[in-house]
Amino acid sequence: MSDASGTHTSTVPAPAPAPAPDATGILDEALERLHATGPERLGRLTNHAPMAVEALVRNGQAATVHRWLDHYAHKLEEPPPPSRPVTAGDWREALGDPARSTDWTRFFGRELDERPWREVLAEWWPRLLPGIAGGSTHPVIRTGHAVRTMLSPGDATAPRLAELAHSLGYWAARSLPLPPLTPLAVAPTAAAALDAVPPIAVQDGPFRTRLDQVTAFPVWGAAAAPDTAKALLTELVAAATHRYATHGHGEPVMLVHAATAPNAVLRALPALPRELWAPSLAAAWTASAAVTAAYTPPEPVAYGPVPLTAEEVFERAAAHGDDHTIKFTDTALDVGDPLALAAANRSVELNPPVF
Repeated sequence: MSDASGTHTSTVPAPAPAPAPDATGILDEALERLHATGPERLGRLTNHAPMAVEALVRNGQAATVHRWLDHYAHKLEEPPPPSRPVTAGDWREALGDPARSTDWTRFFGRELDERPWREVLAEWWPRLLPGIAGGSTHPVIRTGHAVRTMLSPGDATAPRLAELAHSLGYWAARSLPLPPLTPLAVAPTAAAALDAVPPIAVQDGPFRTRLDQVTAFPVWGAAAAPDTAKALLTELVAAATHRYATHGHGEPVMLVHAATAPNAVLRALPALPRELWAPSLAAAWTASAAVTAAYTPPEPVAYGPVPLTAEEVFERAAAHGDDHTIKFTDTALDVGDPLALAAANRSVELNPPVF
């Protein structure tokens, strides 16, 4: 991948720190507080709070969580009313119906009560992957945060298990497959593939309607073996994160998802059977490329490393308070190199502060 000076670099993401023991209770309290609310507001805008509070706790900012939630509370709505139960026999007819998000959450709640969570995830992951772009990729991102909590010390507490049910339910309700795509020339790297994504002709309107203009993507990462798929997915997350430093001005909120969506998939891989890793890579590439096509600007800008540590960058994001900035900075810390930290700092500059 290329940095702002055109130098090609590679990166291996640093392992994310585990939350401090006294933070576990704060996370669970926050999740319990949020599970009385719906996945969206105004019928289309995502509730980002479960993802943001998990990122805050994960990165040493647990003490800020309840203040952040108090400030975010006006954006929360009650869940939609239930319609009729989703069942193992009729789930296909409910797939992609946002009006049935509560039905879906209750379905996954029952499934997770009756079976191990990894078994449920492995069964439903391939069913949900084709609709990864739905809800502007927020459902898969929420699922990635939820899975990460399940893999952390303290493991599957009841609020974390409930959060996985809410996340999978939201993904099922917002599932949205892309239209058929024409394969373009093979790209040698993730960075080159993102650079070669054709932008849509009319960059206007919500993400869902922009997807109708997406017709073709470069071929990248096809038919990878499991270990190769994981390495390529790591490369994609790094490339998309780095690219935000120079291209994020195209649409500062939406372009964070080109990195956070594939990183959500990467976070879920340890909980998934290895045979699902290659299709997970393919879906993650589709999501990242779709966001890139929909919002990439005509020209990049120069933007290089900043003299800040990872801790300082995340402290800036937490103090800034914007949910997308917090989540993107969390992904940038997973990548962990200087250009990724610069991209996170760029998101602080580009997005309006909350506090």
